[in-house]
Amino acid sequence: MTTPILFIFSGLPGAGKSTLAQGLARETGAVYLRIDTIEQALRDLCQFKVEGEGYRLSYRVAKDNLLQGNSVIADCCNPISLTREEWQQVAISAGAQYLNIEVYCGDQNEHRFRVEHRENTVTNMALQPGPMYSSDIMNLGMHRLSPAANLFVLIPKANSLTYRYVRCSKH
Repeated sequence: MTTPILFIFSGLPGAGKSTLAQGLARETGAVYLRIDTIEQALRDLCQFKVEGEGYRLSYRVAKDNLLQGNSVIADCCNPISLTREEWQQVAISAGAQYLNIEVYCGDQNEHRFRVEHRENTVTNMALQPGPMYSSDIMNLGMHRLSPAANLFVLIPKANSLTYRYVRCSKH
């Protein structure tokens, strides 16, 4: 059996995370977890201000799937190091590998256009841009390519990075 992988997406709203994460899910058959959907469902069903609850619930669902041998894609903004570290601990505790992928749009005009014109696919969710940040996680510079072309960039990178990571980290 192949070791499952937790693909941890990060990036600002409108950067293209969901488009890429969904494409990766279709290509790999990995379980797709969209934190926006989980958080909005908590707001709708429980009627309280959701802060970290969506992430914590998602960690449990991800771990259950990883323990079953399923790779998991976590589609989230993931803007702080705490949540990135918690995702990594989910993978480690399940005996899975993990790959951090930050999607970043370096062209501010393109990013603004994406945020202002994107389609809301989560019922009742108000679309809002987030704070600007940067990190040293895998940055694909998504602003240069169309979403379809980005998948051609992402999938080979994810496959090769995952392969190298799996081969180098078994100890």
